[in-house]
Amino acid sequence: MSFWSPEQNQSPGGLDSHLSRILFLLLLIVAPSAQGVIQISEACQVFQSDNGSSVNCYPPAKLPSSLPADTFYLSVEFLNLTQLPPNTLQGISNLQELHLSSNRLEKLSEKFLLPVPQLKVLDLTRNALTHLSPGLFQVSAALHTLVLKENQLEVLEASWLHGLKALVHLDLSGNCLRTLPPGLLANFTDLRILDLGNNQLETLPPDLLRGPLKLERLHLEGNRLQALKEGLLAPQPNLHYLFLQDNQLATVAAGAFRGLKQLDMLDLSNNLLTSVPKGLWAYLGQPGAAQNMKDGFDISGNPWTCNQNLDDLYQWLVANKDKMFSPNDTRCAEPKAMKGQTLLAVATSHLKSQVGEETGVTAPKNSVPH
Repeated sequence: MSFWSPEQNQSPGGLDSHLSRILFLLLLIVAPSAQGVIQISEACQVFQSDNGSSVNCYPPAKLPSSLPADTFYLSVEFLNLTQLPPNTLQGISNLQELHLSSNRLEKLSEKFLLPVPQLKVLDLTRNALTHLSPGLFQVSAALHTLVLKENQLEVLEASWLHGLKALVHLDLSGNCLRTLPPGLLANFTDLRILDLGNNQLETLPPDLLRGPLKLERLHLEGNRLQALKEGLLAPQPNLHYLFLQDNQLATVAAGAFRGLKQLDMLDLSNNLLTSVPKGLWAYLGQPGAAQNMKDGFDISGNPWTCNQNLDDLYQWLVANKDKMFSPNDTRCAEPKAMKGQTLLAVATSHLKSQVGEETGVTAPKNSVPH
């Protein structure tokens, strides 16, 4: 039986992790007599394996007062718990995965994780956390996955994360964050996945990504970002996936993508972009670049002004048209004569007109206005 992991959660086309967990719990309900399963404390069940005991508690279970000493996996989900005693994990020092999603937890004691220094995965999705105790992770040097998705965090302090040294996956999506403190990720040098999507962020601290230099996946979608400044992404030569859709981006600095040598996918859809500076695309989708933009890009849902200021984008667009998502939803908003035309059709026509001018052939009537 496989367990939840960041790789499974992020795999393209895979089941949503929340749905996967529901299906897993249904399996436990319909197969309580399976070989190797011991039922404890009403509906809590223990799966025994060579690695130790895997304990799963789901409604109508109550959290047992004691757990098998060899417990390495513990799932306590959908129980509407508002709090957990500080000694809940006492006596299970080998615990490696802890799933507490879909409860109503409002806080965790700073002593809560002290008994489990080997913990590697902590999932707190869909709770009611408004803050974290500064000492919560003081012995959590082994933790590599922290999921705080869909809580009620409005602010985030760097001190709340002190003690984390091996973090690979940090998910803060679906909260109410408006700002982030400087130096938040300074010590997370091994971070590969950062999800800040679906918050209320209007700006990002310039040093946000100065610590994690191995980032592969960055989620910033569903915020209120208005500008993507130069330098923010510069330290990320290994970034493969960049999600910026559903923001309020009106400007992107010319060098914003400089240094993104391995970007496989870029989503800028549903923003407020009317134009982009010359040189922006010089670092992306270049012929011969290994795997560059291989998974495509999306610039649809923006109010593009189709004039000579997009010359640079037109050339890049035609060269990379096979990687383009939603071409029919990528249209000109201005000028009036071009409104409604697809950006790709305008770009193709524009490049043909340029060739025609060079060869003395008359340009088509729908060529880009100057």
